[in-house]
Amino acid sequence: MGHKLVLIDGNSIAYRAFFALPLLNNDKGVYTNAVYGFTTMLLKILEEEKPDHVLVAFDAGKTTFRHATFTEYKGGRQKTPPELSEQFPLIRQLLDAFGIKRYELPNYEADDIIGTLSGQAHDEKWKVTVITGDKDMLQLVTDDVTVALTKKGITDIDRFDPALIEERYSLTPQQIIDMKGLMGDASDNIPGVPGVGEKTAIKLIKQFGSLEAVLEHIQDVSGAKLKEKLTENREQALMSKQLATIECQAPLELSLQDTSYSGYDGERLFPFFKELGFHSLIERLGGEAVAEVKVEQEALSFEEVEDITEDVLASPAALIVETMPETYHGAETLGIAIVNETGNYYISRDLAFSSALFKEWIENEDKEKFVFDGKRVYVALQQAGLSLHGVSFDVMIASYLLNPSESSDELASIAIRHHLSPPDHEDAVYGKGAKRKAPDVQALMEHTVRKAKAIYALQAPLLKGLKENEQYDLFASLELPLSLVLAKMETLGVKIDLERLRQMGKELTATLITLEADIHALAGVAFNINSPKQLGEVLFEKLGLPVQKKTKTGYSTSVDVLEKLENKHEIIEKILLYRQLGKLSSTYIEGLLKVVHPESKKIHTRFNQALTQTGRLSSTEPNLQNIPIRLELGRKIREAFIPSKEGWKILAADYSQIELRVLAHISQDENLMEAFKKEMDVHTKTAMDVFHVEQEEVTSQMRRHAKAVNFGIVYGISDYGLSQSLNITRKEASDFIHQYLQTFPGVEEYMKRIVSEAKHQGYVSTLLHRRRYLPEITSRNFNLRSFAERTAMNTPIQGTAADIIKKAMVEMDEALQREGMQAKMLLQVHDELIFEVPEEEVKKLQEVVQRVMEQALALDVPLKVDMNSGNTWYDAK
Repeated sequence: MGHKLVLIDGNSIAYRAFFALPLLNNDKGVYTNAVYGFTTMLLKILEEEKPDHVLVAFDAGKTTFRHATFTEYKGGRQKTPPELSEQFPLIRQLLDAFGIKRYELPNYEADDIIGTLSGQAHDEKWKVTVITGDKDMLQLVTDDVTVALTKKGITDIDRFDPALIEERYSLTPQQIIDMKGLMGDASDNIPGVPGVGEKTAIKLIKQFGSLEAVLEHIQDVSGAKLKEKLTENREQALMSKQLATIECQAPLELSLQDTSYSGYDGERLFPFFKELGFHSLIERLGGEAVAEVKVEQEALSFEEVEDITEDVLASPAALIVETMPETYHGAETLGIAIVNETGNYYISRDLAFSSALFKEWIENEDKEKFVFDGKRVYVALQQAGLSLHGVSFDVMIASYLLNPSESSDELASIAIRHHLSPPDHEDAVYGKGAKRKAPDVQALMEHTVRKAKAIYALQAPLLKGLKENEQYDLFASLELPLSLVLAKMETLGVKIDLERLRQMGKELTATLITLEADIHALAGVAFNINSPKQLGEVLFEKLGLPVQKKTKTGYSTSVDVLEKLENKHEIIEKILLYRQLGKLSSTYIEGLLKVVHPESKKIHTRFNQALTQTGRLSSTEPNLQNIPIRLELGRKIREAFIPSKEGWKILAADYSQIELRVLAHISQDENLMEAFKKEMDVHTKTAMDVFHVEQEEVTSQMRRHAKAVNFGIVYGISDYGLSQSLNITRKEASDFIHQYLQTFPGVEEYMKRIVSEAKHQGYVSTLLHRRRYLPEITSRNFNLRSFAERTAMNTPIQGTAADIIKKAMVEMDEALQREGMQAKMLLQVHDELIFEVPEEEVKKLQEVVQRVMEQALALDVPLKVDMNSGNTWYDAK
């Protein structure tokens, strides 16, 4: 059987993938949409073609031998967006992990590599498939060489053999170059003959056979104007043909044999997928979760306690209160382990919870306890009527502070990283998914004691690390006390007005029914709006709207596609609203109803303290951070959040523009500091400075643009990112950023300074010494490096804002106790704290909140808090 070779045009497919998929990024913030698209494309090709030889060719650089002929070759192209160029090194790593040969050749393009190899394979009678988005490649088609051309997006492919080229263009593959010589190619800046398009070019080539023949018989061409153009642009046409001709004799330093491919090795590929966050692809390819480095478990001996004594409770001690993994509020304690200098102990739940001595030890502030996720331990003990005090160390939080990009959610992983005897992973003990169940008593006892032993062994090295990093204060006076503040907030929960929520559900359903009828009337046909296939057919076939993007199942109807069509037909606005309201109904109304506790009628959200890279809190069940408040109906969902007692109020306090204030302090930019010191509206001030206008001349659009740049700068935005969010050209966006940095020279200075600090130290810090490591900052690869540089600029700002609000929470908890107030802190969302308070305490709470929040950290510009109270969270805005 003959060989099968697949040749892939790497640059072309990466481009296609990038623009076809929304910007995705993994948990480290690295953009991955082009890599993901490239991977799915690659998997599809490998499945369909089953090749035994594969090669991906890349362009080696900006200049090629074609530039010697025509310096303007490819001259009109826009610079590759950094969000894409950052992904090229990842695509190269991906191919290495797949075991697929990749190749580039200085002075030549990917086309030339593909042309040369396809010619060699054709001579050897191999079957060849070329994958590209570039029509130029059609000139390579023969009976043995098929060119698979991606259409819109990346999943839709046309396979060109000589017959399809004949059908589409009435030409032979070789004549494609003649056609390009006449019509040129705007994407490569090949001039061709001005005024000659595809139709005319095809007609001429069919009539005369080749470009040279056309130019020799100009007198036989019909049309005086066309004759004149051909005469005047004779040399240009010949040069254009030459530029469009793929070099099939490129001096390659690899042979056909070097492209052999025998399938991928999961052990190489899956760790790479894991790093990128492509978990669905690991599952799709039947891979298991990736095994970690093996660290041997030590032999274990422990005592099963029959009688709780002073020895068992000697301090300091590592404490584990074991519950089923993933269960949280309402989780039943399965057993308890204590490890201290006198020994390793296992105590049954019933013995511990009925012992006065154990209760006294748990609640004694002076008895030091080391834990893993103290918040969870607090919640579990609370259910047994015990109140946890005296936590002096939390391994999960310490590990997270030492390096937030390392996963700190499982004790086994942390122990392995420190080369200490690890407990088994939770899945190994409890099983996965539907198979989850508690193990037998002996296995449970061993697992629980091993965990306590790991905590006891980890305390010293982690403590040493915190002190070396000047992070002990951040740990001991901020994060550790915060975990207990959060535990109290979670246990307390927030009361939900179920009636109001159900009523909103009904109102939403009624609105959706009306909207559906409007959409059907505008479409002139009833169809399922939630079916992308049916919606695509209605919009692009029945209503004839311009197609933006295609998917493998039909037309793309994604949000970005619909937004581009908004001014083309009034149906679009209604469809976008229908989608938003549908999501509100399912995710938030039904979603909130699902997580209301049946007895307390409250929701007990869970705060994640050791998850984000920047130090911000996140929340789950429900995720309160993403209730969509830009939409009035989304904001209305907050009406269902009410105080737990009659005659009480909700008070919401929100830091005003905290990140920009932090930026002003860190950068010491005089213009920015002045805006905050004089209490001006900072976006208006930015618009005045950037557009050089007086305050009264600032339009709402100018302010909107200024706001986007203000926040864009904080998040390390590029001209591409800004152009997308403001719907302007990249040139305008780039000018805008340039103008902004000239207006705020201190900000530009800060950006340069922080990047050079990060290169020198390998990490960046917040004002309170929270760190984020950026190993890619010194990468020789421009793209990885530029991503790390943007992160370096952004993290100290976001991270300091996170530090400030966390500090305010710890101090608010202390202040409420000190003042003997009944008011309670309920939630933290972004830069906002939410309280419930008796009516008679509202005024006092406002004073306390303002004092604590505005003085949480002394900056060179004032911190400002906006406060409101009302009967619901919605009214407190």
